Amino acid sequence: MVETWQNMVYNTALGILQNAEDAEDVAQEVFIQAYQSVKTFKAESKFSTWLYRITISKALDHVRRKKRKKRFAYVQSLFGSENETIIEQPDFHHPGVALDNKERAAILFKAIDQLPENQKIAFSLHKLEGLSYQEISQVMKTTLSSVESLMHRAKNNLKKWLEKYYGRG
Repeated sequence: MVETWQNMVYNTALGILQNAEDAEDVAQEVFIQAYQSVKTFKAESKFSTWLYRITISKALDHVRRKKRKKRFAYVQSLFGSENETIIEQPDFHHPGVALDNKERAAILFKAIDQLPENQKIAFSLHKLEGLSYQEISQVMKTTLSSVESLMHRAKNNLKKWLEKYYGRG
């Protein structure tokens, strides 16, 4: 199971967490849970859909735990001495991002991180993992129109954030 699905699980976690070490930790948790609960898999959806659900759930749990522990430190690290937002290059290399675009990718990943949770998940699954809207609706257990709406709002929010960042908004 690990050999077949490790890249998908790791890349999905990485798209949400934006940290290589955290993504590795979450991937391990995902495979432990999948192994322990594979007997409960009912085959009502594809195995990959089931695994995406576990991965997203574990990644979001990790984000919530990390936010609780580092809420103040996180906010403080985002701002410089004059309350200017600091954008640092990501400490990971996502397979969907060319190395020569690392600086722009850092800005984009920072913008993606600002999205509400459901928009971030839908956007990451579509743009980073290449899932169709239909597949995303199955993973997120929602309707196709909801995914379309999430993607539309995510794109608009990213556009606003990037325009503001580049001083065009």
